[in-house]
Amino acid sequence: MSIELLSLDNALEIARQYGYLAVFLGIAIENTGIPIPGETVTIVGGFLAGNDELNYWWVLASAISGAVLGDNFGYWLGRWGGWTLLVKVGSWFGIQEPQLESVKQRYSKNAPLAVFFGRFVTLLRIFAGPLAGMTRMSYRKFLLCNFGGASVWAVTIVSLAFFLGKVISLQQIISGISQFGILALVLIILVLLIPTLWEYGQTKLLPKD
Repeated sequence: MSIELLSLDNALEIARQYGYLAVFLGIAIENTGIPIPGETVTIVGGFLAGNDELNYWWVLASAISGAVLGDNFGYWLGRWGGWTLLVKVGSWFGIQEPQLESVKQRYSKNAPLAVFFGRFVTLLRIFAGPLAGMTRMSYRKFLLCNFGGASVWAVTIVSLAFFLGKVISLQQIISGISQFGILALVLIILVLLIPTLWEYGQTKLLPKD
């Protein structure tokens, strides 16, 4: 999530005061589907480890376990009633269930990749777990992709903050990672929505019998 949701000073204070628990809970809550800046706290944890204020391996373990647990909660929330809620919210914005079904089918085809790489994408990190549950992704497959993705994401994020924090500012690290996540989100939206909008436009333009 964006650093605007949590000031840098507050993120540092939270990470210093609560340490590994802050990293664990921050990313666990975010991956459950609640939009708090868990990634920011994880980056700060890696940065503090690089400054010998925290232990690198404990930060890494906290990030992996929090991400895995949070996505599991998100998966079951999505499976137990997420689709009904999504259809209701979509109707408020004039999006009908058939259109959502089209997006759902496209997501289902790429659900393993979305769960594995979703943590690198702004917003998808929050919703990958619930969406996997909504689309009835196999739980066994979900667990495998969830653990693998959490491990790759945590190693990447914590290591970047750990090593880059020795040569550039924490603000620059957070800004760079956030920009990458937003760019990835835009690309995914284009891939998912353009075909759906094209199909919808074609149905409107085609003459009726």
